[in-house]
Amino acid sequence: MTKDMTNGSPMKLILGFSIPLLFGYLFQQFYNLMDTLIVGRFLGVDALAAVGSTGALNFLIIGFCMGVCNGFAIPLAHKFGAGDYQGLRAFMMNSVYLAIVFAAIMTVFTVVFCRPILRLMQTPDNIIDGAYIYIVIIFAGIPATYLYNLVAGIIRSTGDSKTSVVFLVIASVLNIILDVVFIVNVHLGVAGAALATVISQAVSGVGCLVYSWKKFEMLHPSKEECSVNGSYMKTLCGMGVPMGLQYSITAIGSVILQSAVNTLGSNAVAAMTAGSKIGMFFCCPFDALGSTMATYGGQNVGAKKMERISSGLKSASILGIGYSVIAFGVLVLCGRYLAMFFVESAEAQVIEDVYLFLIINSAFYIPLAFVNIVRFLIQGMGYSKFAILAGVCEMAARVLVGFALVPVFGFPAACFAGPVAWIFADAFLFPAYFHVFKKTKKILKIV
Repeated sequence: MTKDMTNGSPMKLILGFSIPLLFGYLFQQFYNLMDTLIVGRFLGVDALAAVGSTGALNFLIIGFCMGVCNGFAIPLAHKFGAGDYQGLRAFMMNSVYLAIVFAAIMTVFTVVFCRPILRLMQTPDNIIDGAYIYIVIIFAGIPATYLYNLVAGIIRSTGDSKTSVVFLVIASVLNIILDVVFIVNVHLGVAGAALATVISQAVSGVGCLVYSWKKFEMLHPSKEECSVNGSYMKTLCGMGVPMGLQYSITAIGSVILQSAVNTLGSNAVAAMTAGSKIGMFFCCPFDALGSTMATYGGQNVGAKKMERISSGLKSASILGIGYSVIAFGVLVLCGRYLAMFFVESAEAQVIEDVYLFLIINSAFYIPLAFVNIVRFLIQGMGYSKFAILAGVCEMAARVLVGFALVPVFGFPAACFAGPVAWIFADAFLFPAYFHVFKKTKKILKIV
């Protein structure tokens, strides 16, 4: 069930690895869309805005969890590529210990300080209670987030992109069912949407853990491999924490931008929420390519096959550019119709704002493709600290738009926050890639 990405056609390997991931991300975004659709349709615009106003804060915290787990998987991919399975298992167990500590601390901190943070974000009074109820339940489920993402990252490091996706699909279906039950039948409001997300995440995490334990014998550690190793933990933190911070630093800019949008009123928040949800669905291929390149880069560095890094980057770039053009065309033609899934047709201004958001963002999908491909490739090669600097670039762009442009130009300015952030990040990532490529060849003594 594992896959060696150090031999064979890079294009074929990248496609074969990324397609299962793509289906997983699509299903994940599908149930996120269903969350938003059901909330908007059955609970109204204010409830939709309440859930949407927590999006940046959600990404700030949950994104850190996901980044840490992805970073923990990089040393495992290196060990797999090098054929050192004892080292892989030792790193795996130490990543488990670290994840338990991280999850406990983050859960307590976020639950305690949730409402003050929403106040700082200038969340409108008519939606702050709903926003608090939704996000505090999400934060209470942080251990489930760590469980799924850690196990999925471990499995992906061995070249298997299918197993974790299967359980993500199961979670997606369960989430939709629970959304309907909790919101429509039991009338739990926005709390129902949050509970559905947490429960489905926990189910997918437990299922993935049990299945992988039964099917992946190479991941069964010996007693010696279960010991706490300070050196391994230092390496894991050196990979995981920068990747987590990259998500969080990027999200700080999003939080500031969200705060600026919040001052425009609940209709603007609802439009940004719906537009972001649709956009995230269309961005799934970029996420899949990014995760693929992290594993691809990790295994090939471990195998000391640097020539495959360049060819892999070229193949992924062709895929990313081709998809970007197609996605832009689809959103130009269908953007307004997609917006109507979230709000009633009578909400004409909200629909037009959603369409504007989608067109402006999709016009810059090619820079976004490179952000994912190059950044994750650099991370897979073992240079996670560069992720922080790329995140700083994105944060600076969103802060600039939020502070300087949104107060003057309103909602249209907010639509340009993503594109400006992607261009800023690319301006850093391309020189960074050539630097780490040369540095890695020198370290590995490759002429």
